[in-house]
Amino acid sequence: MKKLNLAIALVATVILGGCAAPKPYDYSAFKERMPRTVVILPPINDSLDVKGTFGVYSSTTRPVAEAGYYVLPVTLVEETFRLNGLQTPNDIHMLPPKKIREVFGADAGLYLNVKEYGTKYYVVGSASVVTVTAKLIDLESGEQLWDGSASASSEEGKNNQGGLAALLIGAIVNQIAGTLVDQSSDVARMTNFRLLSPDMPNGILWGARSPNFGKAK
Repeated sequence: MKKLNLAIALVATVILGGCAAPKPYDYSAFKERMPRTVVILPPINDSLDVKGTFGVYSSTTRPVAEAGYYVLPVTLVEETFRLNGLQTPNDIHMLPPKKIREVFGADAGLYLNVKEYGTKYYVVGSASVVTVTAKLIDLESGEQLWDGSASASSEEGKNNQGGLAALLIGAIVNQIAGTLVDQSSDVARMTNFRLLSPDMPNGILWGARSPNFGKAK
């Protein structure tokens, strides 16, 4: 009987542990520094699609600006680096944070890595998938203020009812559409919103320019 009770207790512990809410993010460093101006660096592209950097970079400004931060225009940032002989995101990310602050006058830098970008093909279908990770770094001290990751897919919200025939027809239509229109940039926009919106769990904090500034997280 004792062994049975012990086994039940262990099972209950596993179940309860699996149902536990995710650990709240520690925003203490973020709140202490509370940047007002953010420079977004060109993302490092770890995906197999060469369009990954631009596809993600082009839609990063809006969610950060809408969160209440002043964001330096990404075209200006990219051109400034280019004129100073820095052609690749890898080289840019290697710069000392204080140097970036000296050039742009920003409080914090947003460092992005594109982990997945582009179309994945399956047996009966395909999907555009984008996954991005991010770190917000205080450019004065080099301290990490926040980090996160997000992913999105063009297949979200679609149901596959209708049997195998309908599934195959849908796969053919999607594949033809995928060759005509690159959906990855739209999926990247969705990923960036999930990653950088303060409304998302463990997202960035509301900035000083937002009416929601100081809202508890």
